[in-house]
Amino acid sequence: MENQNKVTAGHLKRDAYLYVRQSTLRQVMENAESTKRQYALKERAIAMGWPVEQVEVIDRDLGLSGTSAVPREGFQKLVAEVGLGHAGIVMGLEVSRLARNSSDWHRLLEICAMTDTLILDEDGLYDPANFNDRLLLGLKGTMSEAEIHFLRARMRGGLLNKARRGELHNRLPVGLVYDGQGRVVLDPDKQIQDSVRLVFTAYARTGTAHGTVKHFRANGLLFPKGRESGQDGAHWGPLAVRQVLSMLRNPRYAGAYVFGRVRSRQQPDGSTKKIVIPREEWLTLIRDAHAGYIGWEEYENNLRRLRECALAHGADRHHGPPREGPALLQGRVVCGRCGNRMSVRYARRGVRLVPQYICNRLYMEDGSPVCQTICGAGVDAAVGKLVVETMSPMAVDVSLAVQQEIQAQMEEADRLRQQQVERARYEADCARRRYMHVDPANRLVADSLEAEWNQKLRALSEEQDRYERQRARDREALGEEHRRRLLQLTRDFPALWSDPQTSDRDRKRMLALLIEDVTLVRDSEILAQVRFRGGATTRLTVPLPLNAWQIRKTPDDVLSQIDELLDHHSERQTVDILNQRGLRTGAGDPFTLTSLRWILYARGAQTHKHRLHHAGLLTAKELARKLGVCETTINTWRCKGVLHGYRCEKNKGW
Repeated sequence: MENQNKVTAGHLKRDAYLYVRQSTLRQVMENAESTKRQYALKERAIAMGWPVEQVEVIDRDLGLSGTSAVPREGFQKLVAEVGLGHAGIVMGLEVSRLARNSSDWHRLLEICAMTDTLILDEDGLYDPANFNDRLLLGLKGTMSEAEIHFLRARMRGGLLNKARRGELHNRLPVGLVYDGQGRVVLDPDKQIQDSVRLVFTAYARTGTAHGTVKHFRANGLLFPKGRESGQDGAHWGPLAVRQVLSMLRNPRYAGAYVFGRVRSRQQPDGSTKKIVIPREEWLTLIRDAHAGYIGWEEYENNLRRLRECALAHGADRHHGPPREGPALLQGRVVCGRCGNRMSVRYARRGVRLVPQYICNRLYMEDGSPVCQTICGAGVDAAVGKLVVETMSPMAVDVSLAVQQEIQAQMEEADRLRQQQVERARYEADCARRRYMHVDPANRLVADSLEAEWNQKLRALSEEQDRYERQRARDREALGEEHRRRLLQLTRDFPALWSDPQTSDRDRKRMLALLIEDVTLVRDSEILAQVRFRGGATTRLTVPLPLNAWQIRKTPDDVLSQIDELLDHHSERQTVDILNQRGLRTGAGDPFTLTSLRWILYARGAQTHKHRLHHAGLLTAKELARKLGVCETTINTWRCKGVLHGYRCEKNKGW
């Protein structure tokens, strides 16, 4: 018999709260008797003296687990009402209905004790402010938490046993489905199979997830999403980078059964964080358990390339995928002084970018001076020449492989685009059949189906137009002129390497086939130690790049011609003769009086007038002063041929 003395007038003045909860929606539907028993506690509150209108039922949390209070709005409201002193009694069929977590349960007990709120379950009435009652409630809460642990342990034990045998069904990625016997097979949809295979083929060709996505978008290809076992169709949309990365890391595509790749951890805010587990800690890994799209070796190679891409953004900046910049040795340069990887910087020289390899690892870490900075133009040219000399004997094989690869890429993309047209035609046919089977008198349904049919027809027309446009571009790209030029270029590898249409990214990919890394040391000249794949090495010597003033310096042979001309010609005559000979200044400009005088000033050379003085000749004014006549008389004698004169410049006289 319940202790009625615990219920006081103060309790009856406040409301009674009945908390109703079931752990899952399936329990709500199938275990209706438990729900009825929980609602029946309302009669207990009425029997103890609470009016019907003061009994509030909180049943918002039906179908929610009691292991956490974060997602349970009903439990949060209950705690708030108790804390505000609005509750005289809290009722629940048992402790497990209120909470399966000791922290939530003891927090509720603490608040109930502070606000003098009673707790009622099927066994009796308790006062949390009373030590004995609180001790009993604490034990019940601990047992409730232990109960959920044992239930989960039994369920997980059976689940792990099935997983170790490879019989546990879990969600499959796009392209794999379960057949009628529960076996994993390739998706029967041919377009889905080809799309998945193209992802791995494009990644093997481009080496990056972004390059794979660009290939799909450049060819107007879509990728399936949301395909699961039991679905009749898949949603198609643009391929995303995160999808490519997820596919490359998923061993199911290699035909392996795995379990335990991800572990879930509960966060303080109630959310769940997924942690990726290393392979050696996976619970189950069974190779060749079912059909796959790639082999295990290719899966391992994909993971290795992903790790290299990650290292390209790390502290070591090791390798990485080729990028758009002109730095040929991007990711492959090692400092010959400290052994760290050198990063790339670019300096603009007019309209072009010039790479600079800089070793600033220690500077970034502790502020130490930059180890060395090397201009990359000369080094790139020397290494590129080495690649050309090494690759030239294989040019014919390369030409055939390139042509076959381009042909295969276009055929594969054309086949997938054609499948997209066929799918759009099938959907239009389905919409037409649905419209034809509807009763014409039922205009509400008929109008909707007719609009759907028209929409599918428009989609089919757009897909066909897109297919024809892309096919025309492919035919143009594979024309005879293009084939002839491609074959001519690839037979002559130096021409292919220096061809302006060969991108910097492609040059880096070709270089990566031969060279592992290049170690650079700057001294009186640049020393480059090239290490080929396989271990062979070679040594290159590159002169230091010229300074800006050295680049703009007038060549020595031009200076010697200027010196010879000024012995017998004026500055203006010398400029005209130099320009007639096609000579240019160090800056590449035609000669002018200003540029010639600046060259003479910079070199400390004599002008034409000074040279005439040194030869013993006098100006008209100097000669007139020496002979005691006027300057006009000297000019008259010159005009009559008595004297022979040399013209210096218009403003400098004779």
